Amino acid sequence: MLKNRDIIIVGQQAWDTEIGSNCKNIALEFSKANRVLYVNPPLDRITKFRGKSDPKVQKRLNVIAGVQKGLEQIKDNLYNLNPDKIIESINWIPGDFIFDLFNKLNNKRFASCIKVAINELAFKDYILFNDSDIFRSFYLKDLIQPSLGIYYSRDNMIATDYYRKHGLKLEPMIIANNDLCTANSEYLKNYCKKYNANSKYVGQGCDLSIFNDFHEDSEIEDFKKIKSPVIGYVGVLTSARLDIDLIGYIATNKPEWNIVLVGPEDDEFKKSNLHQLSNVYFLGPKAPEDLPKYVNFFDVCFNPQAINPLTIGNYPRKIDEYLAMGKPTVATRTESMDVFKDYVSLVDDKYGYIPAIEKLLESNNTALIEARKEFALSHSWENSVDLIYKAIDHTLKS
Repeated sequence: MLKNRDIIIVGQQAWDTEIGSNCKNIALEFSKANRVLYVNPPLDRITKFRGKSDPKVQKRLNVIAGVQKGLEQIKDNLYNLNPDKIIESINWIPGDFIFDLFNKLNNKRFASCIKVAINELAFKDYILFNDSDIFRSFYLKDLIQPSLGIYYSRDNMIATDYYRKHGLKLEPMIIANNDLCTANSEYLKNYCKKYNANSKYVGQGCDLSIFNDFHEDSEIEDFKKIKSPVIGYVGVLTSARLDIDLIGYIATNKPEWNIVLVGPEDDEFKKSNLHQLSNVYFLGPKAPEDLPKYVNFFDVCFNPQAINPLTIGNYPRKIDEYLAMGKPTVATRTESMDVFKDYVSLVDDKYGYIPAIEKLLESNNTALIEARKEFALSHSWENSVDLIYKAIDHTLKS
């Protein structure tokens, strides 16, 4: 276990983001035995212009104006920094040379803010942990000179239009420039290993407390009209990650099954012909604390993932949520899903889903339920960060 070290974290998401964040969970785990400075991304000019009414933007502008302090203590050993400088919005710049000039300027501004916090906190011999911040932190390792630089890969960033433009060139370079790369899937570890031999798989942590502590409740109003067997999915319904055709294939070929989808829909889902199928139910978004109640009513959980550059390296945390409740689960096979192969039925295409679901409906039992729960519990943030610590220890020794 790493103890009594100073760790600086930079990344994609600010501490005050409303959605869950791998990096925030890692920071909390780090701070149990180390001092941690969690640095929010600096405000850029476009965000300043577009988000004037956003309280988070207003807070950052107050910091930049000197009205409010940028460095705040969140809890013991954990500090949050809002940088007091604006950076330029540069991703639209087409050429590498001009982009690099402005990106270096942005990095210097960002680094100057961090250096002030380093001095104020008296950080020494610090570790820099970069959560896939390809552009703003591209030069940061050289500018603040940590004793160890770590790049954390938890998503295939360059599969998105925004990061592909300059990230195809820059991400391999920032991976190579770090002392250690850690990844939450085998696919991303292998990707990083192309550019840095010291790349390690560190698993994925999950906060499963609301699923582990769930006690069967009374019937949910939504399910009074939905009869078993129920094949269910919980999560954002986005065509970028989910295969609409696959869902329709199951529903049309097994009209006696009811497909239940819980979560907000993107435009493609909203206009899909799934809404014309009588055995497909869209229940809309639900409060996170209510999700276990819905999963509890599923006879089989499924993850109808589309296979594309965005999803190929994705670690779907919802699988752990399903397993934490002991639910039989079927999912599309990917390299990242291989870690679940003993507890989840993995299929190669839409034609494999129906026979897999039929088998799961027939074979569920208490022993399988308990085995799934125990496996899901092993995917804790404590265990994931322990693997990061081991990778750090190995790197420092070598």
